[in-house]
Amino acid sequence: MNGRRPHRTFCVIEHLHRNRAVADEVVEGRFSIQGRTLELGVEPRWLGATLPADREWRLEWSKFYYGLDLADAGAATGDPKYLRVWQRLVDGWIGQVPVDLDPTDVAARRVSNWVYAWSRFAETFGALCDADGFSDRLSLSICRQLSYVITHLTRERNHRTLELYALFSVALALPWLDPANRLLDFSIDALHRNLLDDVLADGVQRERSTHYHHVVLRSFVGLRENARRFGLSLPDGFDARLARACDFSMHCHRPDGFIPALSDSDTGSYLDLLRLAGSLLNRADWTYVGTRGVAGQPPQQRHAAFPIGGYFVQRSGWGDRTRSLADERYLIFDCGEIGDGGHGHYDALNVEIAAGGRPLVVDPGRYTYCDDPPHWRRWFKGTHAHNTVTVDGLDQTPYRRGKPKFGVARARLLHRLTGSGLDILWGEAVSPAYDVVHQRRVLFVAEEYWLIEDSLHSNNAHQYELRFHLTPESNDAVCVGRSAGGCAVHTRGTVFVFDGDPSISLEAGWIAEQYGIKEAAPVVVATMTGRADARFLTLVMPTDVAAAPEFRVADGGDTWTVEVGGGDTRAWRDRVMWTRTGEALPLRGFNEPAAAAWTRSSPAGDLLVQSIATVVDVWKDAGIERPACNEEVAL
Repeated sequence: MNGRRPHRTFCVIEHLHRNRAVADEVVEGRFSIQGRTLELGVEPRWLGATLPADREWRLEWSKFYYGLDLADAGAATGDPKYLRVWQRLVDGWIGQVPVDLDPTDVAARRVSNWVYAWSRFAETFGALCDADGFSDRLSLSICRQLSYVITHLTRERNHRTLELYALFSVALALPWLDPANRLLDFSIDALHRNLLDDVLADGVQRERSTHYHHVVLRSFVGLRENARRFGLSLPDGFDARLARACDFSMHCHRPDGFIPALSDSDTGSYLDLLRLAGSLLNRADWTYVGTRGVAGQPPQQRHAAFPIGGYFVQRSGWGDRTRSLADERYLIFDCGEIGDGGHGHYDALNVEIAAGGRPLVVDPGRYTYCDDPPHWRRWFKGTHAHNTVTVDGLDQTPYRRGKPKFGVARARLLHRLTGSGLDILWGEAVSPAYDVVHQRRVLFVAEEYWLIEDSLHSNNAHQYELRFHLTPESNDAVCVGRSAGGCAVHTRGTVFVFDGDPSISLEAGWIAEQYGIKEAAPVVVATMTGRADARFLTLVMPTDVAAAPEFRVADGGDTWTVEVGGGDTRAWRDRVMWTRTGEALPLRGFNEPAAAAWTRSSPAGDLLVQSIATVVDVWKDAGIERPACNEEVAL
């Protein structure tokens, strides 16, 4: 190689791997991955070591992310021990492991991480990287692994994105391997096609996983930044679809700066991507959210619709009015198709809620991909592990390993109604596992609290269970009692009030913010048994006030009227009204028929707010053309 050194390319994950403690552990031969630490040495038995049963540990170990921590530690200290340990680990892998042992996406990430670490070490230590022919061995192994990846490219979804981005990164960093730019041109072209194929027209990645959405978004933003740095042109239409994906990222982030862990996801923050994308595409709103309001301009939209991906967001604001950015109210509603591939959870009509700087009602995440006993994979995918309703304890979609093969649950948005201080999402789910039709209305009132109505209809009696999964911080902080309007459940930062006579209980649940690490967390369960038709109506109010809010429900036949009294000093009384069918009907106190409306009065009875909610076209709201025939979203 005659001392050739890789070009320093932009690494979109480098800032996540500047952990000196990780580097020093690896120097001692210890590897901490997915909550498990193993002492394997710096010349480990790559094929014979005793490892956890979950194969994901070995795969993650084999991706060499810790090489970036070693390279950063070497740059910070100038100590060549970090380089020597990395070289021993890489040489050990090259000498022991067949190139085609791992899936192609794992090989791709390993190659990318080797190139990133190599370029950083070369900047710091120069010729030391070439000692004893190491660079030649490394370059040859990269060539062989790339050949394996190219020959066995995954056809679609996030694995293909990661593989193509590895080809792009290597072609850019090691130009002597691609002197005619064939690999570079191919990877750019293929990544553009992959972006258009896998990121839906509304911006949601087709697997409908918030985690994998951001995994691929890293690659596309990384491509855009490296194209800028190296003066490369990207195909027409690339920026437009990338912008859609960034819009979803912006809206799905909670006010605390983290994403909900929906459909095989970990939680995490990707605000760094929004900051970078904002600078690349001159988007002041992404910059604002990415910098937590320090720079840029607040987004114009508070509520957002992604009707193809099936996600709908309600938000009180962006820290630009009466609340700080972190304190805003937020809800995301899952009301669409199950995710493409094997990452879909059985979570139709699931919600996640945040307020006051913290998540309140959460999706438990993924925890593991291992299907072996005690079957945690099945628990985390199941309907009971989500904030929706189970019927007779069944999953909405019958469980099987991998992606569903036969019937799957179907969800669709029936209507969205919006007015001043009132936003309503109304969705429906049907399942191949039972004859029940589940409809859910999510009413966001006064940008302060939610009413969640679950209506279940069947010709046969069933047991219905409504669940709300709380955070681990709520352990030992949940109190079940009575209020004037029904059963009340108090927990940290929230009160739930249930109308009528459901049986209320607490059960043990789990939250996995990161793969392989789970924490116990309480689950609030409301149960109705022996009914064909059933209805849950739940008030979810973010508050630290000890007293439950006033909550009264009146059945008007064709309409429902809910009265809520609240505020820290009981300074207001709300009346929220809506029709059962969604058609406009006369509502008390309004001169014109409406499908939904609300009023707010003072304790003295003075009218403070009066507003009607009207149907909005979510396709127009999302800025995309409605498909000629769409069975999943009917508006």
